[in-house]
Amino acid sequence: MGCLARRRQTVLLVLFLMFVPFCAFVFFAEPDLSLEQQMTSKMAELQLKIQHLDSLHQERLQEVRVLSSHLSHILATSKSENLSVGASGVDSEAQKLLKNLTSFEWGSAALHMPSVYHFLPHLLHNPSSLKPAYQMSKGRNGVSMVLGVPTVKREVQSYLLTTLQNLIQNLSPEEQAKTLIIVFVAETDLEYVVSVAKEIEMQFSPHVEAGLIEIISPPASYYPDLTNLTPTLGDSPERFRWRTKQNLDFAFLMMYAQSRGLFYTQLEDDILAKPGFLTTMLDFSYQKIAKNEPWFVIEFCQLGFIGKMFKCVELPWLVQFFIMFYTDKPVDWLLDHVITTKICSLDKDQKMCKKAKNALWLHYKPSLFQHIGTHSSLKGKVQKLKDKHYGKLMLFYPHTNNPKAVSVEGGVTSYKHHTLVRAYAGEDYFWGLSPQAGDHISFKYDPPINMSRYLFRSGNAEHPSDRFYNTTVEILPAKKPSSEVNVTPDGYVIVGKFDTVGIAEGFINPKLFPIKELRLNIHSESENWVILNEISIDTEQKSER
Repeated sequence: MGCLARRRQTVLLVLFLMFVPFCAFVFFAEPDLSLEQQMTSKMAELQLKIQHLDSLHQERLQEVRVLSSHLSHILATSKSENLSVGASGVDSEAQKLLKNLTSFEWGSAALHMPSVYHFLPHLLHNPSSLKPAYQMSKGRNGVSMVLGVPTVKREVQSYLLTTLQNLIQNLSPEEQAKTLIIVFVAETDLEYVVSVAKEIEMQFSPHVEAGLIEIISPPASYYPDLTNLTPTLGDSPERFRWRTKQNLDFAFLMMYAQSRGLFYTQLEDDILAKPGFLTTMLDFSYQKIAKNEPWFVIEFCQLGFIGKMFKCVELPWLVQFFIMFYTDKPVDWLLDHVITTKICSLDKDQKMCKKAKNALWLHYKPSLFQHIGTHSSLKGKVQKLKDKHYGKLMLFYPHTNNPKAVSVEGGVTSYKHHTLVRAYAGEDYFWGLSPQAGDHISFKYDPPINMSRYLFRSGNAEHPSDRFYNTTVEILPAKKPSSEVNVTPDGYVIVGKFDTVGIAEGFINPKLFPIKELRLNIHSESENWVILNEISIDTEQKSER
């Protein structure tokens, strides 16, 4: 017994010696704030996912109710016409199940809730009115963020590819995995829609294949006859039709996106985003959710409807409001009215109303998105508004380590101080007057160099259309190349060309080393000026990315 007691004392002493340092660590060690923040964000995300799943469950219940309503109509018809069970196609067991689902009673009149068909009755004439006429999708679901990018045919210039390129560049691989970009081509000309889809697929093939980007368009039957509607607010018929269609476009896009993720952010097809914008948005929203601070919209850009983020489970409120008042006011005004209706009291003054609205409509600064387009989708409208809270735009990407032994020659006249020499040195961007067919921009090296990689980026944030079109990248080896390569009549080897977003990038076969000249060969006249905002020349062999 004495031995057993001593053994117990020894065990207790060991436990005591282990417990005291542990308690000291718990009470006196600094807390791991980063881990705590991660746990807080994760709990907020799980909370939102539960709400999202509940919303999907409610949608399925609604579909069951609609189906059972149709079956109830069949039963009522068979009863009134004294049809047999076989004639009605519904046996007694099915009738019992239907009664349990719908509380259906013969002779009773069920109440019918208002739906989209009450406000857009023309949709009843075509069962496909609420289905995309065109859809390119890999079915990505359950993402953290859905980015809606509506686009229409612009008469002057399109910014869509530039916008998509910028969004993707500013998403890390981890962020891309939790994002879905829906490009909504709001046109009913299927030939045009397909042409846009093919252009996106060609330029962003890996991202389309991975499911990051998908493309949809609405059917013509989704829209009412806009010429038969009475203009409101004293707008011209053209402006009225433009903003009315925009309301319906946004509603369609939101209905399509609602079940695909946790958050939805409305963008436009002519914007720029800041690096890491997605993580910033998610962290900010999860922080508010974790603190039980209610919000309806978070604004990450101060202009129009750009950068407005919503919880997907609350999009039905917005969609219903847009559809109810789609002819009455512009979409950004309707958003303001939704918040006003939810929060403002008639017996309070405007100051109290504004304070209450700010609690549901949060403004994040500095802004994460900037508007870059100049020509609006409304014919003749020039839009030069910029978000002053975005900060200074990066107009060029400097590279100061390009090979030094070079002479730069340009057949394109530079504008003011925006010269090729300064652009090559990483001091500025090159801005040249309208290029003509046959113009060259040359970089001559003496002695010749082992050029392994080149990168030219044209256009910039303020002038995205001032880029190279129909322009090839060519090199002149110091030694005569073999007959296997593509050689121009004057002995240059074509190694690449500028793509549809104005970028030329590639690696050079070491068999062509050394290289004494690189040139940009312009093959057709351009309506725009041209900007080179990045010039990067590497002389160390690197593996392809």
